Amino acid sequence: MLSRLNYRVVIFIFALIFGIVFSIPSLVQSESGKKITLGLDLQGGLHMLLGVKSEEAIKSRIKAIAGSVKFLLDDNDMVMDDLRVEGSSVRFKLLDEDDIPKAKALLAKELQGTTLVADGASFTVTLTPEEIVRTKKNAITQAVDTIRNRLDQFGLAEPTVAQQGTDKILVEVPGIKTSADEQRIRELIARAAHLQMMAVDEDRAARVYTLNPNEVKKFRDVILPDVKEASKKYLLHQIPILDGSMLTDAKVGFDRNNQPVINFVLNGEGARIFGDFSGKSVGKRMAIVLDDKVYSAPVIRERIGGGRGQISGNFTLNEANDVAIALRSGALLAPVYVMEKRSVGPSLGADSIKASTMALALGFVLVVAFMILYYGYAGVIADVALIGNLFLILAVMALFGATLTLPGMAGIVLTVGMAVDANVIINERIRELLYAGKSIPKAIEDGYDNAFTAIWDANITTLISSIVLYAYGTGPIKGFALTMSIGILASMLTAILGTHGLYQMLLPGITRDKLGRWFGIKTEGAK
Repeated sequence: MLSRLNYRVVIFIFALIFGIVFSIPSLVQSESGKKITLGLDLQGGLHMLLGVKSEEAIKSRIKAIAGSVKFLLDDNDMVMDDLRVEGSSVRFKLLDEDDIPKAKALLAKELQGTTLVADGASFTVTLTPEEIVRTKKNAITQAVDTIRNRLDQFGLAEPTVAQQGTDKILVEVPGIKTSADEQRIRELIARAAHLQMMAVDEDRAARVYTLNPNEVKKFRDVILPDVKEASKKYLLHQIPILDGSMLTDAKVGFDRNNQPVINFVLNGEGARIFGDFSGKSVGKRMAIVLDDKVYSAPVIRERIGGGRGQISGNFTLNEANDVAIALRSGALLAPVYVMEKRSVGPSLGADSIKASTMALALGFVLVVAFMILYYGYAGVIADVALIGNLFLILAVMALFGATLTLPGMAGIVLTVGMAVDANVIINERIRELLYAGKSIPKAIEDGYDNAFTAIWDANITTLISSIVLYAYGTGPIKGFALTMSIGILASMLTAILGTHGLYQMLLPGITRDKLGRWFGIKTEGAK
């Protein structure tokens, strides 16, 4: 029989070995090797409903506009005075009235979604009603994307992050079993990660502990605490030099004392602003502010070019990693807060696994029995391909670190039916040709040729649907789509290529045996 091996059988054997080897760690839950991760509905985890303070996004947008106004006017050599943020407006005054027409044209062009009102040399910039609605809506959408990105970078497998209603976000994170892990995830999700570089008000810095709020407001300043010592305060100019929207990367590094720090990189615009400000402010201090806390306020010794900086704050390694993840994934436009939280225990998962496994096993046994009873030895070959298909699905999912959820298990059950369906079509085509008087070799080859188009069309359309579900779905929907996609590709390999090769290898035995044993045919008319 070895002399009749063909390339189809060789590929099928290698696929079977590959599937068995790489699915074993998941089946036996060994310590080593890549394994399939179980979803929240199977292993338990953390379920949270978050609220979004979308009004805060408006305040952040106004501050960003103030920073843009300062940069645009400075960059075009227009001198202004009294730049301040009042409620939902930015106000300033030009010192040279000759600059008024130029400033109007520049700001109207650059500040999209705003209304510009000029009263002589005094300007007021406000957001349009449409921009306010859009900003609030964007705050929700951006929060969903940012939280999902943070959890993905943290290394969590297939978390669910989805918008609920108009201002709520559902977050489900599988595999969170300890209170320490839960707290770390909550802090990572809720961290605003709003990075700002702000100039210290050197003229009044010594009075920071004696100034009252009205005086601070009058001087267009803010008072922020030190991240290490809450009692230590800094008096900073209200309008930031630049913010985290200009950050392109953040990574954990170590300083000369081997303490974790965060090294960040700015984009071209940020690097230019950073360089220009540092060049004009030698001998003064610039504060690095993260989420309204001052991490450091070093004295600028020289112009800082290249757009690179460092945040040091007595971090632990985990804290530094989490802050870097938050910075890379982007700041939240509006803060989020926990409205509802509950831990999902693993008992539900155990019950679900038991019920799903029983359904899968029962369906599998019934399908195997039917194929053998109805098609004889041809059914056995189809069942071997089916077993190989299951092993391949588990192996590929394990290699990609995929998450298995209840919908994913449903996808496997559905794939079993689809894989058998391909062999049913093939066997029926072969039977039709045998009844028509074709020889066994001709019936097998023509049977595969005739069945291929129908199987190919059905699988391709289902695969396209699965890809769309995976691209636009979230959480369990992705799990269902992934198992379906892998199962379809695996069935094409096992149910078409593998079984065809086995028939070719066993052809001499099939021609000598009774067709009733092979294809369930009662007549011996075919040769």
